[in-house]
Amino acid sequence: MTDKETKCVIVADENLPAGLLANTTAILGISLGRSVPECVGEDVHDASGKVHTGIITVPVPILKGNSTKIRDLREKLFSDDFAELTVVDFSDVAQSCTVYSDYIEKAGNTIEEEHTYLGVVIYGDKKKVNKLTGNLPLLR
Repeated sequence: MTDKETKCVIVADENLPAGLLANTTAILGISLGRSVPECVGEDVHDASGKVHTGIITVPVPILKGNSTKIRDLREKLFSDDFAELTVVDFSDVAQSCTVYSDYIEKAGNTIEEEHTYLGVVIYGDKKKVNKLTGNLPLLR
């Protein structure tokens, strides 16, 4: 899939305080880079010869939703129609833990319906991503 056929969006809960919103989108971006390393471009050299570490090769609009919208979107993402898209979610279960092993334990003891989703990143076929998120406004 070429960059022209690929899209990446982050949908974040517009009701989050600014710091938590920034944290959520940062975590989603970092996690996407781990899940889809080919979405990160090569390092770039500027005219001075300084190196700038590669960044994602497609734009990443941040769209706004709320926890209900994000949950509904997440459920659709796990249907057969959208199975090939890469999805990373971030919930209150993860956000409440400062040590990853605590997150593993807490998530293992929390049923999915009890997760409140703070954000989700979706990466893949542009038409499918647009079908899911085309009606969501930009977070401003």
